[in-house]
Amino acid sequence: MAESITVRAFIKGIDQTPRKVSIVASLVRGRSVADALVILDHTPRRAALAVKKAIASAAANATNNHGLDNKTLVISTLNVTAGPRMRRYKPASRGRALPFEKKSSHILVEVTGTEKPKKKPAIKKDEPKVAKKPATKTAVKKNDKKVEEK
Repeated sequence: MAESITVRAFIKGIDQTPRKVSIVASLVRGRSVADALVILDHTPRRAALAVKKAIASAAANATNNHGLDNKTLVISTLNVTAGPRMRRYKPASRGRALPFEKKSSHILVEVTGTEKPKKKPAIKKDEPKVAKKPATKTAVKKNDKKVEEK
């Protein structure tokens, strides 16, 4: 039986609060990648786009870099953590300044799946081998016309 492999993807510095992003992340935690992408397509929240990109990135890493089967991918972990906060001030009456923070968040997605079965090359013994024609060399003259040489 094929062994399951875990592949991860990070997205850092999303300009949204971790609380809002984690609400969307809890919708798709533990589901298959195909189901999660369909759910996030129909979720009317701004955080759904960031979570969808993170899941799609992890799925692309798994299929392209690690050779996993796209149909067997399941989200094993989906964590949303707090990123750096920027301190800002809003001007108020009588010369005061009211502080506030612009919060950001990080998303970690781990996807688990099995490897694609490797195809064995088919060897046909009955067919005779066909001889290939020799390749012709092409030379370019000064006036950019191609001339075939043998």
